[in-house]
Amino acid sequence: MSRTTPATRALEKAGVAFSIRSYDYDPYASSIGLQAAEALGEAPDRVLKTLMVLADGRPACAILPSDRELSMKRVAAALGAKSAQMMPPADAERLTGYKVGGISPFGQKRRVPVLLEEAALRHELVFINGGQRGLQVRLAPGDAAKLLEALTVSVVA
Repeated sequence: MSRTTPATRALEKAGVAFSIRSYDYDPYASSIGLQAAEALGEAPDRVLKTLMVLADGRPACAILPSDRELSMKRVAAALGAKSAQMMPPADAERLTGYKVGGISPFGQKRRVPVLLEEAALRHELVFINGGQRGLQVRLAPGDAAKLLEALTVSVVA
């Protein structure tokens, strides 16, 4: 597995301190985020999942703890939209340049608005996908929010 991805290059270029952790990715897991947390031996609320959404048809990215569900009402409200829905996987892959299960908010092909679950800021360090299935970056959530210019709001149901 390559430890260099567009995500890790974006973090390095921005001077963000991070470390890399890899794990055995299970493509058949019912929850990719929970499987990652278990494989890493970390609490699920510290292993964040990256979900691509459409708000009034416009793409956006939501980052939230792997053990929580996304509230489309809260996503829409945070983005000033009437409605929100999950982006179809093929569209998410095309837009981000990453494969589902390896979508990172860092180094995406196209910059989109990012929502970061505010509860993540309570942790000193969190894990976020590093741009490849089975690859996580460990970093301060505040650094992630700053680099992504993320809105830190409650997006969980």
